[in-house]
Amino acid sequence: MDSLTSDDVAIRPIRAEEWQAVKELRLAALRDPLAHLAFLDTYEEAVERSDGFWQDRAAGGGAEDSGVRQFIAEESDGQWVGTVTVLVEEAGTTDWAGFPVERRQGHVVGVYVRPEHRGSGLTKALFDAALEWAWGVGVERVRLIVHEGNKRAQGFYRKAGFVPTGVTVPVAQAPGEKELEFVLEKG
Repeated sequence: MDSLTSDDVAIRPIRAEEWQAVKELRLAALRDPLAHLAFLDTYEEAVERSDGFWQDRAAGGGAEDSGVRQFIAEESDGQWVGTVTVLVEEAGTTDWAGFPVERRQGHVVGVYVRPEHRGSGLTKALFDAALEWAWGVGVERVRLIVHEGNKRAQGFYRKAGFVPTGVTVPVAQAPGEKELEFVLEKG
């Protein structure tokens, strides 16, 4: 998918040379009041990363054949107001939490929409683009992991058709807390 455009916002994949905008949006996401529930990263860790880290991240998320695709919502003035990334996980591998991957699947990560744009339909548009890409590269299902306390995100994911699988992942940084797996089957 090249882009999906409305009157004032375009949904499109990032380009490798846009690493500074990738960094800026990620840092904004990590300053969000719910970042501790939504991301495994912290602002303090991310702000210390080298330019090379961000360049590599943008190159990976912007390459059509990398198994990773980052989509952004871009206003007509060039400001990035939202993002979602899909990672392809291959059957027979192990995921980031140590669980076996049984089927070729997409894994949605890094979902963020700036607060002033929430409720506007941007998250749905970002998900539509990400899912179209994932189905297009042949995944059998798409999953995501969401913190048990992030009820707003869970509500959106359910509305988008994702269902909980019953799989839970302990939160390493917060013993006693867990994250829940949600899945959308290709259909």
